[in-house]
Amino acid sequence: MRFHVLTLFPSMFDGPLSEGVIGRAVSSGLVSVDLCDFRRFAADRRGTVDDYPFGGGPGMILKPEPIFAAVDDLRGRGEVEPSAPVVLLTPQGERFDQSIASELAAAGAAVLVCGRYEGVDERVRSHLATRELSVGDYVLSGGELAALVVIDAVSRLVPGVVGDAGAVEDDSHSTGLLQHPHYTRPASFRGLEAPEVLLSGDHARIERWRRRESLRRTLERRPDMLGAAPLSDEDRRTLDDLACGG
Repeated sequence: MRFHVLTLFPSMFDGPLSEGVIGRAVSSGLVSVDLCDFRRFAADRRGTVDDYPFGGGPGMILKPEPIFAAVDDLRGRGEVEPSAPVVLLTPQGERFDQSIASELAAAGAAVLVCGRYEGVDERVRSHLATRELSVGDYVLSGGELAALVVIDAVSRLVPGVVGDAGAVEDDSHSTGLLQHPHYTRPASFRGLEAPEVLLSGDHARIERWRRRESLRRTLERRPDMLGAAPLSDEDRRTLDDLACGG
């Protein structure tokens, strides 16, 4: 998976891209992250990338020329195909979720444009970006942290990045439900006991318990997910029982 990140602050990516699962993925070559400071594509010697908004108002707006030129350069050098998604990270975008992460992973490459200041010139949004994504209903100082969220979520779906592929398939949201509770040693901690079923060795019983708890947790915390989740008839009976206090 290849990410091309257009940012004014490339050093913000140093730590997150060198640690943990993503750090190993980058080191092994399964994931590559090209950081492009689009200030070098500014049209003047001063490296101007922002200007006052037409019509007045607070803040500064990122100019279109450097961002368009940076993407043109990537395409001209063959770094990305013309069909590769160009993603603008913005609070106005559609909510990033696991299904979108899967779509980007399938694309094999993506350009991530990190907004800053009061926003970007609308021509970037309407004539360059192919998708706008938001990581939540709040405002960040820039798109860099949002880009890191996208890189992490998408990279986990690249084969080989996560050692146990089953762990990815079982993640919350990958199954359409929240994950069941997890426990590990010690079985008893400060008088708090791990569920007996998990210690029973009865794998069929354990799987039934996990499925029920996954349904319970989703019903309690994210009932909005149930409408789109792939549910069996047994799942629906379990939900009816849970809704009645079971």
